[in-house]
Amino acid sequence: MLVSKTVKFDAAHFLPNYGGKCRNLHGHTWKVEVAVEGTPNRETGMVVDFAWLKKVLTAEVVERFDHTCLNDWYGNPTAEMLAQWVFDIIKCNWIQSPGEAIQLKWVKVWESEDSYVLEDGK
Repeated sequence: MLVSKTVKFDAAHFLPNYGGKCRNLHGHTWKVEVAVEGTPNRETGMVVDFAWLKKVLTAEVVERFDHTCLNDWYGNPTAEMLAQWVFDIIKCNWIQSPGEAIQLKWVKVWESEDSYVLEDGK
């Protein structure tokens, strides 16, 4: 089964390597969705506790990026770059959910209500 959790944060960025209006400093309410895969635990009936996923995302993503300028992290912080970075940082800092055998499957980064990037680590 796949289980996902979403968090949001507000951050600014500009795209210096782009010729359009996004070259100028602007902000977004970013949405990051993470999906994990696993088998439901026989005792709990859950693949993973949503509260645990929220804790991981808050510590690794929200607390790091909320109300920052993403250019302080990357020279050209596109949604694609952010999705790749979030996937890598969560995978590198993965602390196994207590009592559950789960695997990170993908990360979606939404730059707007109708535009997202999916990173699956492939």
